[in-house]
Amino acid sequence: MKRIRRVTILLAGAATVSSIAVARAGNEGAYELGMIHVTAPPGDGSEFGEFGGSTISNAQTETFNKNTLDKAVDLVPGVVAAPSGNQRNETNIYIHGFDRLQVPLSIDGVRIYLPADNRLDFSRFLTDDIAQIQIAKGYVSVLDGSGGLGGAINLVTKKPVRPFEGEWRSQAEFGNNGKFDGFKNYARVGSRQDDYYFQASGTWRKVEGWELPSSFTPTAIENGGRRDFSDSKDWSVNLKAGWTPNPTDEYSINFIKQNGSKNAPYNVEPTASQKYWSWPYWNVQILSAATRTEIGDDAYIKTRTFWETFDNAIDMWDNAAQTQRYSTSAARSIYQDWAVGNALEFGKEFGTFDTLKLATHVRRDSHSEWSELFTDRYGLNATTSPKSSSCATSITSSSTCFIEPTQTSTEDTYSVAAENTVHITPSVDWVQGVGYDLRHLNRAEDYVLGQYKSGTYYQPYWVNYQLTNDSAFNWQSAAIWRYSETAKLFLNISDRTRFPTLFERYSSRFGTAASNPDLRPERAVNYQLGWTNAFAPKSQVSVLVYYADVTDMIQSVATGRSFTDPISGKVSAITQNQNVGDGYRYGIDFAVDYAVSASLLLGGNVSYIRNVLTNPSDPTVQQTGIPTVKGMLYASYSPIESVTLTPSLQFADDRWSAKNEVIANKSVSSYVKTGSYMLANMTAEYRMRENLTWSAGVKNIFDQEYALAWGYPDAGRTYYIGAKATF
Repeated sequence: MKRIRRVTILLAGAATVSSIAVARAGNEGAYELGMIHVTAPPGDGSEFGEFGGSTISNAQTETFNKNTLDKAVDLVPGVVAAPSGNQRNETNIYIHGFDRLQVPLSIDGVRIYLPADNRLDFSRFLTDDIAQIQIAKGYVSVLDGSGGLGGAINLVTKKPVRPFEGEWRSQAEFGNNGKFDGFKNYARVGSRQDDYYFQASGTWRKVEGWELPSSFTPTAIENGGRRDFSDSKDWSVNLKAGWTPNPTDEYSINFIKQNGSKNAPYNVEPTASQKYWSWPYWNVQILSAATRTEIGDDAYIKTRTFWETFDNAIDMWDNAAQTQRYSTSAARSIYQDWAVGNALEFGKEFGTFDTLKLATHVRRDSHSEWSELFTDRYGLNATTSPKSSSCATSITSSSTCFIEPTQTSTEDTYSVAAENTVHITPSVDWVQGVGYDLRHLNRAEDYVLGQYKSGTYYQPYWVNYQLTNDSAFNWQSAAIWRYSETAKLFLNISDRTRFPTLFERYSSRFGTAASNPDLRPERAVNYQLGWTNAFAPKSQVSVLVYYADVTDMIQSVATGRSFTDPISGKVSAITQNQNVGDGYRYGIDFAVDYAVSASLLLGGNVSYIRNVLTNPSDPTVQQTGIPTVKGMLYASYSPIESVTLTPSLQFADDRWSAKNEVIANKSVSSYVKTGSYMLANMTAEYRMRENLTWSAGVKNIFDQEYALAWGYPDAGRTYYIGAKATF
């Protein structure tokens, strides 16, 4: 496989913070009630916290022009983003090799969980309104609830700190041929008074599309230039208000609404298995209330109550132009999910020797789905033989003929946890944590369409799946030694689980999968040893080594049966998810920042990972999306006070990618290596006055061609210009 390399020099800056080292700030301006437990302390200048976690500040995402979550996490060693490499046009995130099913995502401490399949698209989450991106790696505190098998990500929104403040940002993007690609606008206004605060903010981003590198060779699927079906739209609103009756207590309410829509570029390889999908809407909404109350001088209670909704629709087409819908594969698939829950945490200090914390989590998830079909309930219309008596849909004229009844599944998840910290000395802590998770499935149903076969009409019918409960015990322990004011050494072990989704247990995957209600939770034991030293102002060095042992991995197993699509005739193997996989992974994360002078900073990070995955039923299976080596280097330079330049180099080697083809009308799957790159961009920032900054830049200067997934090349050279005003 040809190794594709790209080069990126990033010349960027921020008004007050202009490098990774400098951009690490404290919690000022961050919604502290929305934070999780495991993270890097953002104020001490270190890359890693006391459990190995990292924090990305808003100043960092602004400096390096990381507009979406999937782009932002690339700033952290041990974390990588990769496209799904299929018709879903989603971006996955891996922390030490663990993916989105094993790494919970939260906003202000409220988990974003899709009970059907939890296939989150991390590129839908915008970063302008995010004060901190908290990343737990390996060690996820049991106090934060279930699911933290290999890591966790929490997006902490902004909170006002001054009596009256505001912010406005605007940015325009252009392709390698100068063509306008899209824009982004962000606005925020808020007030912090003695005993209350409020804030309103909003972001709007529209991408008309993006351009392929000029060296791209056209195929029968993609002719080059602007990538077909690469457009998207996203907007979000955040309303926040809080009451602070004294310096220690806080009571707040938070409303977040995020709406998006997107198309999905096709695989450019002519032999690829193609599906023509688009998303008319992809919406998340959260209403939450969070409190913290001090009890005396040595105890507290924190609560978080939330109502969350997720609405999603997929349009499935029969032709590449997305103008025809007539087969049984064409539909509008609609999801409507909601969740309601509560978290309670109590903490108490017993003198200076011991701190005890207890937590409970209760959550109900409800998933509803149905499809709008272009055939009747038997899969017939004007194109089939026999023709339908009630559905006139044809190749040239499409109309909805049948709407499935709503299929609903509900499940409850309960977690209880305790964490105790023994302060052996003022500089040495020993942490012990235990937790128990229980999931109860209340309802799981499916609707199976009828069919016509050999002169007989078989009626549609309902399936009520077997209801099962799952439970899991989790434990962890950590030791932290702060042997100087700037340096610390830490060691931890965490034994965690994650429950399988409804999709993994019950989805038929359009007739190509068999259900398995007895699917068990996956389990991983993570070991970490780390050291960090913030040895001088704006200077630090950090290293983390880790090993993870994974058991009961959920893998797809061939059943020996096959499914033939009644319209296309394509034959696909029928598979079933089973707990047959085992594996281990180990690696090292390294980061360094050094202030050469007041105007020059140097630094970077690099990570290495080794993955070993065992599937007895398929010895060829590979872990996709994860490069063995990945990193970045940077230098931030201010030739004069009002100008900041930050060149950087990002690099990664090959990664495995799934290769799904259709050959002789049969599905053929294999793995290939792709995605090696060395990336280069350039940005310049000019602070015209204290509250007004202009920036301009170019990414992928050399217009290099590269692909992180087989058949899905990334963007070529991109230009942008932006402005920021504050008051």
